[in-house]
Amino acid sequence: MPSIKMKWAVSFEIVEKSVVYDKDFIYTIASYSVILAIFMNLNSLHSPLIGLIASVIYSGINAIFLGNAFFGEENTFFRFMFGFLSLTMLLGFVSWLIMIIYNLDVLRSILVLLITTTLSSLLNRRRKHKNATY
Repeated sequence: MPSIKMKWAVSFEIVEKSVVYDKDFIYTIASYSVILAIFMNLNSLHSPLIGLIASVIYSGINAIFLGNAFFGEENTFFRFMFGFLSLTMLLGFVSWLIMIIYNLDVLRSILVLLITTTLSSLLNRRRKHKNATY
């Protein structure tokens, strides 16, 4: 009988493959939708629960994108952890650029998230088409 750890690892790999090999940009659109939820929450709802859930979904999708783009040959845990680290670094870098050009406020923070999602998705697409293993 498979252990809980084994079931979790298999289900995470299924989610990861679904995100990485998404041909219709569904997960990129989902990431943009989560950014919209974050924006609405920052402007009117002010709910910590909505912010937490949206941030976890945003981070998960984009960490998988970047993990596959930069660390596609490594094991699943390594790809996800270093994808998350890459996402954090990319968010920091884009935020720094926006802060140098403009003052960083809610709208410009959303701009940072949009730029990061677009770069993450494009880098994932580039790696996927480079390897061409579906």
